[in-house]
Amino acid sequence: MSSSSESESNPSTSPRRLHSHSPTPKSSPLFPDSGSGSAQESSSLSRFSSPKRSSLGEQIHPRTRRKVVRFWRRRRVKVILGVLGLVGLVFLTDWWMLSRLHDAGRGVKRSSSIVKSSLVSVQGGVKKFNKGKRPQIHSRMLALAAHALADGQNKPEPKGLWDEPVVPASVWRPCADQRKWEPSEGNNGYILVTANGGINQQRVAVCNAVVVARFLNATLVVPKFLYSSVWRDASQFGDIYQEEHFLNYLAPDIRIVKELPMELQSLDLEAIGSVVTDVDIMKESKLSFYWKNILPILLQKRVVHFVGFGNRLAFDPIPFELQRLRCRCNFHALRFIPKIQETGALLLKRMRQNARRSGPLDHYLVGPFVESTMKGNKNRSAKSSRYLALHLRFEIDMVAHSLCNFGGGGEEMQELEAYREIHFPALTLLKKTTKLPSPEELRADGQCPLTPEETALMLVALGFNRKTHLFLAGSQIYGGRSRLAALTTLYPNLVTKESLLSSSEIQPFMNFTSQLAALDFIACTAADAFAITDSGSQFSSLISGYRIYYGGGRLPTIRPNKRRLASIFLKNSSIEWSMFEKRVRKAVRQTKMIHRRPISRSVYRNPRCKECMCMKG
Repeated sequence: MSSSSESESNPSTSPRRLHSHSPTPKSSPLFPDSGSGSAQESSSLSRFSSPKRSSLGEQIHPRTRRKVVRFWRRRRVKVILGVLGLVGLVFLTDWWMLSRLHDAGRGVKRSSSIVKSSLVSVQGGVKKFNKGKRPQIHSRMLALAAHALADGQNKPEPKGLWDEPVVPASVWRPCADQRKWEPSEGNNGYILVTANGGINQQRVAVCNAVVVARFLNATLVVPKFLYSSVWRDASQFGDIYQEEHFLNYLAPDIRIVKELPMELQSLDLEAIGSVVTDVDIMKESKLSFYWKNILPILLQKRVVHFVGFGNRLAFDPIPFELQRLRCRCNFHALRFIPKIQETGALLLKRMRQNARRSGPLDHYLVGPFVESTMKGNKNRSAKSSRYLALHLRFEIDMVAHSLCNFGGGGEEMQELEAYREIHFPALTLLKKTTKLPSPEELRADGQCPLTPEETALMLVALGFNRKTHLFLAGSQIYGGRSRLAALTTLYPNLVTKESLLSSSEIQPFMNFTSQLAALDFIACTAADAFAITDSGSQFSSLISGYRIYYGGGRLPTIRPNKRRLASIFLKNSSIEWSMFEKRVRKAVRQTKMIHRRPISRSVYRNPRCKECMCMKG
């Protein structure tokens, strides 16, 4: 039997075995007259059987107790001195670290001056922001972020910051250009589309109309764009996209003409019942709806006019070739006009600081002007500059529609309510007649757009250092420059198309928001990394899809989970920076997983499906 079983079966051996593990040494200072633990034990037990030894035990007991007291006193003093020494060491270390930060700007090295300037500029920006109309939020965390940037100035960036999970992402390749059908004759009538919204909604409407035209065997008239009081842009299809390329590329799929035949141009389409608005079509309607309800009108009136047509076609179920046609339209048939391509190439050249290289998407975005992105730098060995593009969805329409609070108090609430009454009257009515979630509940549920301050904290936590070149898409941020103070002070290399282009270069695009958005589309799509702050944004979704389709698994997109970030930001008054950094990285890392397009989800946002992309091997 084992020793353990023997010990359990033979009680007489148990005391000796247990005592053999005692930490008390054989000649203990507490029991100098005892040679071993067993002798002590037998001595104490014999007190009850021998009066003589009992008296001896009584004489030893007080002396032993005094020794024990002296021992514990000495030990307590040592512990106290140890604690005091440890506290002193902590204070000394803290003083040394603070002195390094305060003295960093006094050196002659450039890195030292950068550290000090980052701290000073952030503190100055925060103070300036606090004096403005918009109160500062997350001020404690922003101060910690400034210190984190300063401390990490010369440290390497986290591994994988600029990368996608290459192996699973790179197995997908574009193949929506492949066709397995004959051209449509389009002899069931004509389809007109006047798309509403901005450039992104219009792009989706155009490609959905292409699919419906093919399905109904109709001829598509080159789409038109509806003037919007929000976007205030009179641009038409030919002002943004190349008409001839659109017609020629899709000729093997559907019949497209530039205008209605003469005999149909004089018809009052509304009077004859050929106008179909978004009120008449449910959002994401199935193809069966068009077969049952639109085809009869088309056959009878010879023309149908869709007005609005925002997201009026479902993503599933759609036959294989029709879904592929959808992707072919979005990723191949829609090319920007040369004026936009040329200026877009100029943006890429300046963002890359004249590096003699082109990105993997340049050819698809700027066409023949791709060579101009590599000219101008005589030093062929110059290191190319990577840049991060950021779509900060914080325009007033988004802010007002969210029904969230953003730290502006009563003045902000009045301003946003006035905007809602003009631009979102239905939402205003809903607020008055229905109990809606509170701003706090909306934020906790991840329904509020990230503020510029929260975006800056996210980027710092992810590991983007202060030298990062940052392109900010869109310039009409709610709150203006004061609202961007935290972001611009933490990341001084932040630019927009307005700051990169001269007044003469950007002048042809002024007052045309869709054309300006096209420039942002090029700069964001070609970026080495792209960060979005609102996953529901169609602009961000289209860019993300384009980067997946053409990027070859080399162009990461950062998609934060706003609900998880909200739970982290709610602890901004107590959470330590290291924990904040760890939790933010985990929340973002989980969104980088590569997966196929889920059923009923947008092929424009995630084209990883057999209809749009093929798997290598």
